[in-house]
Amino acid sequence: MRNNIGLVINAGVVALSVLAACTSSSSSNGNSGGAGTGGGGAGGSGGTAAAGANGGTTPVIGGGAGVGGASAGSSGSGGSGAVGGASAGSGGVANAGSGGATVDDGDWIAPPTAAMAAVPPMGWNSWNKFACNVSESLIKGVADLMVTNGMKDAGYQYVNIDDCWQSSRNGDTIVADATDFPSGMKSLADYVHGKGLKLGVYSDRGTQTCAGRPGSQGYEVADAKTYASWGVDYLKYDNCNATLDAATQYRTMSNALAGSGRAIVFSICAWSFVDYMPSTGQLWRTTADINTAWSSILSNMDANALLAAYARPGAWNDPDMLEVGNGTLSDAENRAHFSLWSIMAAPLIAGNDLSAMTKTQLDMLTNRDVIAVDQDPWGYQGYRVQGDGGLEVWVRPLKGVGQRAVLLFNRGDAAAPITAKWADAGLAPGKAHVTNLWSHQDLGDVTDQFSASVPSHDVVMLRISGTEPPAPHGMVNLSDLTASYAANGWGPVARNKSVGELADQDGKALTINGVSYAQGLGVHAASLLRYRLGGRCSHFTADIGLDDESTAAGGSAVFEVLVDGTVKSQSAVLNHGTHVSVDVDVSGGRELKLLVTDGGDGNSGDHADWANARLVCAD
Repeated sequence: MRNNIGLVINAGVVALSVLAACTSSSSSNGNSGGAGTGGGGAGGSGGTAAAGANGGTTPVIGGGAGVGGASAGSSGSGGSGAVGGASAGSGGVANAGSGGATVDDGDWIAPPTAAMAAVPPMGWNSWNKFACNVSESLIKGVADLMVTNGMKDAGYQYVNIDDCWQSSRNGDTIVADATDFPSGMKSLADYVHGKGLKLGVYSDRGTQTCAGRPGSQGYEVADAKTYASWGVDYLKYDNCNATLDAATQYRTMSNALAGSGRAIVFSICAWSFVDYMPSTGQLWRTTADINTAWSSILSNMDANALLAAYARPGAWNDPDMLEVGNGTLSDAENRAHFSLWSIMAAPLIAGNDLSAMTKTQLDMLTNRDVIAVDQDPWGYQGYRVQGDGGLEVWVRPLKGVGQRAVLLFNRGDAAAPITAKWADAGLAPGKAHVTNLWSHQDLGDVTDQFSASVPSHDVVMLRISGTEPPAPHGMVNLSDLTASYAANGWGPVARNKSVGELADQDGKALTINGVSYAQGLGVHAASLLRYRLGGRCSHFTADIGLDDESTAAGGSAVFEVLVDGTVKSQSAVLNHGTHVSVDVDVSGGRELKLLVTDGGDGNSGDHADWANARLVCAD
């Protein structure tokens, strides 16, 4: 079969070389979504790239703003997507020539920033504690407290009114409940802005909201203009009582907000991830509604963890609002909840009664060391590198050379020792400086690894200042190198094996279309790997395709190679029966990223291999 850029695909091997520059965004895929206990279920599909806010298309995961630099939903030009915005048709591979703006830090390339939500939004929302019992006096009181209790100074910006503020429509214009909001929404927004904060509201893509108030279906442009005229800064957009296609409706509101004349952050609340979302909103719910049960915290965390590769400045996975201070969660569980959301670069939207929380709860919500991890400007979502027996280690690279956040998390029922190795954090062995972010203790230099006894349902959260692995020399297998980032859609990235299941190294021999390989990396969509090049290497080569272990489950994947933030190679959607050889010029590059996304049919069975993945570098 011949594709639209002239490469021939057959059941054997296809040579992929770097082709001419392309500036349109490519489609990203991968559909892990709604939460089930212990993990996320499959979401819907939707691999076709479609126009989003400001002409954006569905983005390549892990990318930043495309040429033009605006994130989806903002008023700038250019779509959200991988830097350089490569796009390939069926059966092809594309190369991007121009990259977005980047800032270097040693050998690492900072992701481009975003016009809105450059870091995960922080604020407060009424629903978790007050549900429909919302009023002007409540919202003013919350704004007052956020200023006086230190939350504003700690970074919380948004005061968000959830469902039940609406009463009716006057023609096309949405009307606030006059009894509960007697001064009107414009006056309320002015009050909140006068405190140095921002106001958010709620609506729904359906004919009614989840609580039965007027929804926005058919009134998207009118509502967006009304919100802008009031001075609204944030819209949470729910998923109840709708009769039309979700992707179309969310894009319609995204475009309406972009045309409203005001920068309004768009929070998609569709309860699971689908691949149109990163080009359509600044954040999107990846899970079912959270509640105060410990099992709900774990379920939402597990579902959100599968989507780490999609997070970036201006585009955030949202495992739902915080329950810190609500229900019967213990102090340890509240601390773990806040830490997990922070290491996952999740929005930090409190949902408790600010007038009644304990000092311990306030201290948790305003811990600036932990918040700094959540708000790190490079925007990498942390990921789990160890999870045996409920004793977990999470890692997140931070801005700067050798900077990592590490979380030791005990989801078991008894205290237990947990060890984080520097190699698991993408650091070289030897001494690294360790700071405890909850006790604020400087623990000094520690060699090779850190161990601590972690109480049940609790965490130890650390900042590690270590040494990056050396740049590669000669011809080297990637499976022999330490990745500085290794997010994976199912289980850990496997060295010289297929990805298998959830345990480390539990896969089989790497096998693509009947051909076995002794060397390489086994991953699962969505996956993002980052390696240091140090300007020493000239070529990256690999054979790519779906591993034969997943044939019965189907699967599809798109493979991408980025150098210094620019897409150098992008495959077509690959299914079983095809493997492809890539040879990419990486000359002068300092950073290599390898991405695998779903091919548009959901991520079930997307066991993907970078077989014989090698770099050719100077000796």
